[in-house]
Amino acid sequence: MKLVTFVRPGSDPAGLPGIALPGAGVIDLGRASEAFRGLSMLDVVRRHEELLPEARVLAGGEYSLPTGSLLREDEVRLLAPLPRPVSVRDGYAFRQHVETARRNRGLPMIPEFDAFPVFYFTNALAVIGPGELRVGGRRLEKLDFELECFAVIGKTVTNPTLEEADDAILGYGVMNDFSARALQAEEMKLNLGPAKGKDFATAIGPWLVTKDELAGRLRPSPKGNVLDARMTAHVNGVPVSDGDVAQMDWTFAEIVRRAADGVTLEPGEVIGSGTVGTGCFLELNGSGITKDQWLRPGDVVNLAIDGLGTLTHAIVEDRAK
Repeated sequence: MKLVTFVRPGSDPAGLPGIALPGAGVIDLGRASEAFRGLSMLDVVRRHEELLPEARVLAGGEYSLPTGSLLREDEVRLLAPLPRPVSVRDGYAFRQHVETARRNRGLPMIPEFDAFPVFYFTNALAVIGPGELRVGGRRLEKLDFELECFAVIGKTVTNPTLEEADDAILGYGVMNDFSARALQAEEMKLNLGPAKGKDFATAIGPWLVTKDELAGRLRPSPKGNVLDARMTAHVNGVPVSDGDVAQMDWTFAEIVRRAADGVTLEPGEVIGSGTVGTGCFLELNGSGITKDQWLRPGDVVNLAIDGLGTLTHAIVEDRAK
């Protein structure tokens, strides 16, 4: 299923849980079933073992939906599928991106990359869905996209095995880890993480795809499940990035196992893959594939992952941001 959070005129501005049926509309779960009334998508994630079987029945088309519960796509606006996740950890799983980005800065590859998966915490209160990225100030200096995949934790897990880590994942989606490279370059000199270079917007969406819909793409490996799904980015209709989720050198299971080492992960936490090789202008500019190209007001960036959808943003200058 493709789980979404949406708003429509007169609805709760925090968003309502639904199921996207591309080309057919969006099921308003609260109108379709009393079981979902008054719930957020975070509630649905926390209670997914109880609630998703009924959601699958509603989405399956075997029974008529209650009047008013199937909305046209033009009647709704999608937010992030989880507008307020419990936390957001973003990994560093693609060797090609790490190695190329370091080489472009005149730095050798670090052996620690192969020792353990790493991640940083970003601002869970700055998560956005598809639509506009309203941004201003120094964040517009060398504004960049990052083509990533994300996973959502669906079960409480502590010190898991790889199998338990995979089992804790509810589903996957597309992530754009927007980055203000001018700010990031300044802050990283202090070796404490990207902070203000990253905390203004992390986009996820357009939906959260549950694992049952990805059975043909998920394959087991000694390192945990591997998701076979091509990743592409277009800016103003021009292709700029091309990779695959399967190129992750650290699997989601390995990142989750590391994140949950001595720590309890809760349903509703988001785990990012990190940037796929070729998946940002920082890497492309440094490799001479693009020439000093950054996102500017008026640009439209589309990130797509096969089976997970396309996440689209228009860049809008907003001096208040």
